[in-house]
Amino acid sequence: MPRVALPFGRGEVSADVDAAVTVLDVPSPMPAPVVAALCEAALAAPIGSAPLEARVRPGDRVTLIVSDRTRDEPRAAFVDAVRARLPAVRLTVAIACGTHGATGGLGAIGLGHVRDVAVVDHDGLDDDALVAVGTTSRGTPVVVHRACVEADLIVATGVIRGHYFAGFGAGAKAIFPGLAATASARRNHEWKRDPAARGGAVDDNPCRLDLEEAAALAAPNAFLLDGVADRHDIVRAAVAGDVRAAFRAGAAIAAPWLRAAARPSGCVVVGDRDPVTRSLYQASKCLAAVTPWVRPGGRVVIVAPCEDGLGPVDVVNRGIYQLGIAPRLPREHEVVLVSSLPPATVAASYARWAPDLATAIAGRDELLVVPLASKVIADVLA
Repeated sequence: MPRVALPFGRGEVSADVDAAVTVLDVPSPMPAPVVAALCEAALAAPIGSAPLEARVRPGDRVTLIVSDRTRDEPRAAFVDAVRARLPAVRLTVAIACGTHGATGGLGAIGLGHVRDVAVVDHDGLDDDALVAVGTTSRGTPVVVHRACVEADLIVATGVIRGHYFAGFGAGAKAIFPGLAATASARRNHEWKRDPAARGGAVDDNPCRLDLEEAAALAAPNAFLLDGVADRHDIVRAAVAGDVRAAFRAGAAIAAPWLRAAARPSGCVVVGDRDPVTRSLYQASKCLAAVTPWVRPGGRVVIVAPCEDGLGPVDVVNRGIYQLGIAPRLPREHEVVLVSSLPPATVAASYARWAPDLATAIAGRDELLVVPLASKVIADVLA
């Protein structure tokens, strides 16, 4: 009898199944390269831009943007690489919390060793810290933290990985929505309803193009340093330079690492590693990524501990599921959550509660199991 196992926090959940099982292949992880060396090589050969150190003068104000704790990223390597090239600037490290809320400072994201910098722990609801800089051609009001507009140079960092409606993560997203007002970010996110806003899409993706336009309005003088990750979330490359050009070069590297093909199934079981599975808000990325593989009448089982809860329930149900995911699924479908949450909590969400994996997959004669699902770019086999 086949046995199905998926990551669950620091452990795993498993079940014996009486069904035809297809496990989406994930190539075995190769030894991880030294991220510091990748960053140095990228900074030494910037794409579409003068070198980072040529973009500033001593005493200039530089805002270095890093991701918040919802992303597992080598922030220390990014910060150290940039500081080594910009020793004489006035540096602010801004944590790109987007719509997630303030993260708790540098210590909460592994940067407690960073000294002698100003710190911005972004809160998209703090009107006193926000500045309006214009409106995109698609109608998104661009309101961002003043650390963007008051800097002589913005250095945006992140890791390029699959993203179900922005095409890929990172790039200009560090600036917008990373340092955006919550209302502005959610206006951009309305573009997720467009079928062209999909995983792996860049130049024909209205959400990506809108956020890049917003970022250019907020930070016209910006520089990018991004890692590029495989499906194990191991950073295997880095790119630096012009925000748009360097990002596209990184996306081209990432795409073949992230694409996978499968036939649609009547039951798709998804999971991933921490921190994606800490809340349903984040774990919904696993569901979104596999929508092309769900048959009409199919079930998706999300395996996620959700130790931080559901997240903001209205955003999870309307802003994520109803707006961006349900239209991509067959009209007849169901979503089941295997988590550490009690039934009453899950009842407030778009998902149905199940006590364990065996119960969640009961009655299905075929399973497609997708480990590390949130980063996958799904291709459909006939």
